[in-house]
Amino acid sequence: MQSVSKRKKQQAKRINNTAARVSKGRRFFLIAGIGVLLGITSFAAFSEPLSSSAAPSSSFKQPTTFAELMALKPEEIGLVDIGLMNLLCAEGLPGSENLDVSQCMTSLDLWAQDLRWQIDRNFHHYQENPEYFYNSTNFYKMLMMASILYSQYYIRYNPQRMETPAEASPDDHFFADSRDVFIHGLLGSQRMGTCSSMPVLYVALGRRLGYPVKLVATKGHLFLRWDSPAERFDMDGTQKGMNKYDDERYKQWPYPMTDEEIKANGFLQSMTPAQELSTFLFARAACLHEAGRIRDTVAAQAAALHVEPSWRRNQQALDYVEQEYFGYSAADLRVDSHREFPNQEVETAFNNAKEIKLKKIERAELGLPDEVSLPAYSKNPVP
Repeated sequence: MQSVSKRKKQQAKRINNTAARVSKGRRFFLIAGIGVLLGITSFAAFSEPLSSSAAPSSSFKQPTTFAELMALKPEEIGLVDIGLMNLLCAEGLPGSENLDVSQCMTSLDLWAQDLRWQIDRNFHHYQENPEYFYNSTNFYKMLMMASILYSQYYIRYNPQRMETPAEASPDDHFFADSRDVFIHGLLGSQRMGTCSSMPVLYVALGRRLGYPVKLVATKGHLFLRWDSPAERFDMDGTQKGMNKYDDERYKQWPYPMTDEEIKANGFLQSMTPAQELSTFLFARAACLHEAGRIRDTVAAQAAALHVEPSWRRNQQALDYVEQEYFGYSAADLRVDSHREFPNQEVETAFNNAKEIKLKKIERAELGLPDEVSLPAYSKNPVP
């Protein structure tokens, strides 16, 4: 029987001789257990202090509930950790019944500490083959993070949610379980997520390491970006390892987009903190809609629009769900001001009914109970 020492030496030799695996441009490193790594070289650039996505002032109180998050002033949104923001937006959704936000935040901090240590210790891989990392120490950091999360933390894309763009449909129940859409599914025992949550996890961890990583949206997909004055590149880490791309890929994948669509919907832009929150509220609305909670969907989608009013997709989604719930939308009512009336009495009745309808919608958008009654004639006040 081999001695423990001999087995460890052989295992270490296999690890150090394992070439990075390449598949269709994807980069992946098989990372060994930390106790058997040999030939380690330190990299001083990774010694920044652990930090979250923002450096909150000492007087700022981090929100602990979804209600507290939504009560923040616009200038305070950027002080909230992106991981915390994402977790709070999952509150009360199917799949979040056992959500422990505090425990998830602790996990993010502990994982980031471990990642820092391992990324630093494995820097010899970059020194030995910088071309494999596109001669970018920054891509090395992100690839190593993805490889460690895959091989040691067992982070995976939920296989039940894997589908090609052609297979996606409104009936695929993608948003049925919030654990597939928000990061508590990745931080919990199942360690699975989708393109709605995995990029957020990478960003939350990367910012704790001081990396300038951003969340970015394209049509039907989220990805992440290294975005600094010195270097900028896009990444996709929803499978094994990490891919490096430029914007041209996401103009065509997973769905082709026109320049007008990109501009109108904020696609391919590095998100601001407010836009990150709007994205999470959009996902929250989708989960509520899947659960049949249409009135709550109105409130979540209205909040997404309120936080980021310039994205056309936010307005379109709100119009759609208001039409579904009420039979009309606030936007439709507000533009309906040019019709002709047979007399003043009918016009007054119509305008009164419209105001009542708008108040009903407004209460739904604010998440308030419906306490406004429509008079019988208001459903069709014009002959």
